[in-house]
Amino acid sequence: MQDSIFTKIINKELPCYKIAENNNFIAFLDIVPLKKGHTLVVPKIQVDYIYDLPDKVLSDLFIFSKKIAKKIESVIDCKRVGVAVIGLEVPHAHVHLVPINEISDMNFQNQRIELNKEDFQNIRDKIIESS
Repeated sequence: MQDSIFTKIINKELPCYKIAENNNFIAFLDIVPLKKGHTLVVPKIQVDYIYDLPDKVLSDLFIFSKKIAKKIESVIDCKRVGVAVIGLEVPHAHVHLVPINEISDMNFQNQRIELNKEDFQNIRDKIIESS
């Protein structure tokens, strides 16, 4: 299996705006976000379909995602952080955490917002510094 773009990020072959990382997972800002703070949470093992992950990895993925979502909520003005698993864009299981104020904010056919490097860095830093 060829390395996915996420595996290349995990292996530090490609840059990212990293929010958090541990031995099993990494969270970083989506570079084509639906909303400011849109974050991807990715297991470090490359498995295409989320439901092919081992049970422990799958449950830990959502526990790790919860911590990241709480951090996002604390710094991004939103009613909730929506969760989506699409699974078609990249052949590597991952979770989308999207700050939302209404259901339509989670529509992946919406036009993506454009942010510059400074915007991404500021959002990342706010999320990292939150408690």
